[in-house]
Amino acid sequence: MSNLKAIKREDTSSGSNNKLRSKGLIPAILYGGKNPNQNISIQLKEIKNIINSDTFLSKVLELEIEGKKEKVIPRDIAFNVVSEEPIHIDFMRIVSGKKIILEIPVKFINHPDSPGLKRGGVLNIVRRKIELKCPAENIPDEIVVDLTGTDIGTSIKISSVKLESNVVPTITDRDFVIATVASPTVIKEPEKPAEGEAAVEGAEGEATAEGTDAAAAKEGDVAKKDDKSKEGGDKKPDEKKPAEKKPAEKK
Repeated sequence: MSNLKAIKREDTSSGSNNKLRSKGLIPAILYGGKNPNQNISIQLKEIKNIINSDTFLSKVLELEIEGKKEKVIPRDIAFNVVSEEPIHIDFMRIVSGKKIILEIPVKFINHPDSPGLKRGGVLNIVRRKIELKCPAENIPDEIVVDLTGTDIGTSIKISSVKLESNVVPTITDRDFVIATVASPTVIKEPEKPAEGEAAVEGAEGEATAEGTDAAAAKEGDVAKKDDKSKEGGDKKPDEKKPAEKKPAEKK
């Protein structure tokens, strides 16, 4: 359990909060239980690694304020939209005997012991977090799913997960799926053209060549006809001889 030191803050104005942030502090609030709400601030360097973990919003922390320690749990965190640095945190006091609803992250173990994954199967995660109702003093850090013996086609349901005493999922009307071991994804290669298609392409090429030769031959025939026409045009028509005059008969 992480131990964090907090400082009380009286001024809650935006200007005062910005000054705290410039000094490496994060404004925060502590609420819950019988005690009144408290405005506090936390050193960023002390909590930054915890903030970046998947279990931050379900992790029990021990908060120390002016020498007094109490167990708390983060319930909300706000980030700057530009720098993505945390700018405010809500903490809730853990009251013994009370139940709390939290989203707990799922952790998968023993991947090498899964026959399905060994044969190229894929772990298809349906739920990365599961909402649980649990006692405030018995909050799990994570839900552990053992993949040992899982084969392709296996569906891992909530009923197969071992939960702590008095820890139950908020979904109670069905045995929901957390993950499956699916068949490997096959990527199809582009289909090659069939032999028949290649043959058709070749035939088209031959037909084109034949058409070219035929056109050339036709042009040759036309040229020959033109030559013959020219030869015929050079000949002059036969000249007709003038008719011979008969001598006049003597009377």
